Formats: sequence, structure tokens, C-alpha cells
Amino acid sequence: MKLLFFAGALRADSCNKKFVREAMRLVDAKGGHQCEFLDLKDYPMPPYDGDIEATQGIPASVKQLGAKISGADALILSTPEYNGSIPGILKNVIDWLSRDKPVSLTGKPLLLLAASPGALGGVRSLWHTRQPLEVLEVFVYPGMLGLPAAYTAFDEQGRLKDEKMVARLQKLLDQFLGHVGG
Repeated sequence: MKLLFFAGALRADSCNKKFVREAMRLVDAKGGHQCEFLDLKDYPMPPYDGDIEATQGIPASVKQLGAKISGADALILSTPEYNGSIPGILKNVIDWLSRDKPVSLTGKPLLLLAASPGALGGVRSLWHTRQPLEVLEVFVYPGMLGLPAAYTAFDEQGRLKDEKMVARLQKLLDQFLGHVGG
């Protein structure tokens, strides 16, 4: 199975990039899947604006990102929590992708993760992120995982320090992959 891993964040040192890369490392260590990390920073796009779409069409970066998503069998996304909700950059990406036809996200199985420096681990953003994805008929897996205290959760190599959290993440990944057929 071809799996695409990405974070709803742009910052190079993002906890969510670290979390989803750790998820990719765990999946890759078991073998049997083609894993790819995708950085949204490589797909710059303006804020969604119907006037831009009408006069200039869908940006090339949106089409390129959509092609990557179309070629994947499943998606694993880690999202930050901005003010208790979905980050603007991720919502913008979803909005632009929804305009390119056929919609690359439609029908894709997706696992949601979140990492946050707060005590809740970004769980509020998980519920808000589900909504626009489910409207686009993304099959968002019911199990989700939030990582609290994310600023101190990783070692110098970007690996999770807490073995219990590693075990929780591995279990969720195994359940998700089993569900999608891999």
C-alpha cells in the first residue's frame, strides 16, 4: 500500500511534522508499505479566493498536491491545534483541494493525529479537522490520537521518548492499516 504522511503545519520544527514522521518510521519499520512524507511547505498556495480561481484557475501547487494524494492508498495526517480548532493553513489546503476536480481527497481513508504543547494534545482540533474532510467524503478513521506536551515529547533524533505513547501510536497505526487492508 502507498501511504502518504503529512502535517497540517508549515514550520520546519513543527511538533506535528515530528509526530507524523514518527508514525511513518513505525510503519516503515514493519515493512510492506511504500511510505512518503509530504511537506505542505513544498506546495505554496494563496488563501482560497473564488476570484483567483475564476481568473487564474486552480494553482499548479494545488494540482500537484492533488496528484500526490490521488496516487496514495491512504493518508496519515497530524494537525496542530490553533485556538482550539483546525489551523488556517490546513483548512486552506482542504478548500483548494475541494475545487480541483475530481476531488483527490474523496474516498481516501485517513488517520488523524495531533500534537500540541498543551495538556489536551490537540484533541479539539481533531474534531474540527474531521468536519471538512468528512464533507468531502474522506473516510476518517474513528480512532484518533493526541500527543500532549509535544515540545518535550521528542528526543534529539525526533523520536518519541515515552514508550507508552510509542505503543499507543503503534497500536493505532496497526488498527488503521488493518482496517484499510494492509
